[in-house]
Amino acid sequence: MTLTQVLTAARRLSTAEKLRLLQILSQDLEQSESIAPLESFKTYDLQTPYDCFGAGAILMETLKSSTPKN
Repeated sequence: MTLTQVLTAARRLSTAEKLRLLQILSQDLEQSESIAPLESFKTYDLQTPYDCFGAGAILMETLKSSTPKN
């Protein structure tokens, strides 16, 4: 079965069945040896937009240039 076929079948599931499918797949991934799970009480550095004023300025310029003018 291809990924496209799996996705087509998964989209036909009810919401409860989709949630159960997510649980099953996440448990399978957690048990996989190739993926390290997150460890309790460990700090992970995540990049966020906080204190990135240059990124904010670029986003504002992009927003202003993409806004349709009347």
